[in-house]
Amino acid sequence: MKADGPQSEDGEVRLDRFDRAMLKILAGDGRISVTDLARRVGLSKSPVQTRLRRLERAGVVRGYRAMVDPVRLGLQHVAFVEVRLTDTREAALTAFNAAVARVPEIEECHMIAGAFDYLLKVRTTDMTAYRAILGSAISALPHVSHTSTYVAMQAVKETGVAPG
Repeated sequence: MKADGPQSEDGEVRLDRFDRAMLKILAGDGRISVTDLARRVGLSKSPVQTRLRRLERAGVVRGYRAMVDPVRLGLQHVAFVEVRLTDTREAALTAFNAAVARVPEIEECHMIAGAFDYLLKVRTTDMTAYRAILGSAISALPHVSHTSTYVAMQAVKETGVAPG
């Protein structure tokens, strides 16, 4: 289906092969010029600009950013934290989510279907810094009843890029 057609009933944006090719290239190089992007996907510049604007308006392309190497910034300690809540009603989840967004050391937060409620990815300088964040911020998040920490020994794959 054409990507400029309507969205599906569930709000998913319909993408064709050109859109997918553009997204794959942009995920690897967000600074590519429209001219180079057009050349690589086999379209002229104007249709690529139109498609890109449409993808941005639809929220498929949410923005452009530099990928910073956290290890080079001294943030080599990564911990994954299982979080169990005392309350999982909507108001409690909303309060927890809002509070998580205010903790800069929490790099990712995912609601989980399983034995616990959330999985956090926390990045700090070292174990001492992590322990401080756990005690002062993570354990103090709304409705937290229990946490379990798993320390990453090595990042085997960490691209920050969605599969194409």
